[in-house]
Amino acid sequence: MTNPAHIEISRIAEDIIAMRIRGAGEIARSAVKALLLAAQNSQTDNPTDLLEEIEETAKLMMRTRPTAVSLPNGIRYVVHRARGASRSGASFSTLRETTVKACNEFIENSEMAIEKIGEIGARRILDGDVLMTHCDSSAALKVIETAWRNGKRLKVYVTETRPRFQGRITAERLGALGIPVILIIDSAARYFMNEVDRVIVGADAVSANGAVVNKIGTSMMALAARESRTHFFVAAESYKFSPETMFGELVKIEERDASEVIPPSEIKYRSISVANPSFDVTPPEYIDFIITERGIIPPQAAILLLQQVLGVVTPEELEEFQTYELREEESI
Repeated sequence: MTNPAHIEISRIAEDIIAMRIRGAGEIARSAVKALLLAAQNSQTDNPTDLLEEIEETAKLMMRTRPTAVSLPNGIRYVVHRARGASRSGASFSTLRETTVKACNEFIENSEMAIEKIGEIGARRILDGDVLMTHCDSSAALKVIETAWRNGKRLKVYVTETRPRFQGRITAERLGALGIPVILIIDSAARYFMNEVDRVIVGADAVSANGAVVNKIGTSMMALAARESRTHFFVAAESYKFSPETMFGELVKIEERDASEVIPPSEIKYRSISVANPSFDVTPPEYIDFIITERGIIPPQAAILLLQQVLGVVTPEELEEFQTYELREEESI
């Protein structure tokens, strides 16, 4: 008989791929929820089989969105603990308990991180500020929302964020709070930038050198902000920092289906092709600082935060961690 949990796990994977589940934090929490479902609803009583189910679910989730670093980091948080319990000879019930606990810890810590980022970031927003944001970032929204709830008068320019128009969701969320919102097309960001005091965006990934991977169009907005001497802030939870970039790996940029840009039936000539990258890279020199749940850091300090989060601070420890990561990648 088909395990009902497998149907729900497949639905989560499909929703992440189709962007019905969106936002790096929500993607990570949903992927970890899939591991939680696998552990809670396993129909075996053998610890080896349970670990295999958890790892198969992890593989499925890892294939869904290649750029959102939060997803593999969330998966590793859980799988690392499950494997540790398995290596120590844990019984079925202990292994399941360990996995469920790790899933719940990650989800809870992720949600708490957003709240903390809101509190910290709101202190850098001044009464009367004109803000600009791009895409639909829970962390960036929480900063704006917290500043507004603290009594600061704001106005926010929100880009539509084409081709999926996630910015319209942001505009609705801010508008529902009573915040004055001006919805603009992406290419109008520079036109309005001189009116803006601060730009605040989220991140799908932060590299070890402080470069930020975020929704396509972010880097152009950062360039316009630099030209206008407008502050450019990034709000990102620490689990969005990419450990692979410590060892020279590049963050893979997802190329999505061309039909998101234009229906194939509307392309009249074979010589026309469509490129649809979902993300771009904003250099660290265009970023004033990154707001994390651990505090505000300059982008150049990203490597220090990564070392702190991972618990590796010496070249020898970094080498050991790199070897561990490669083993993990071969398995997942």
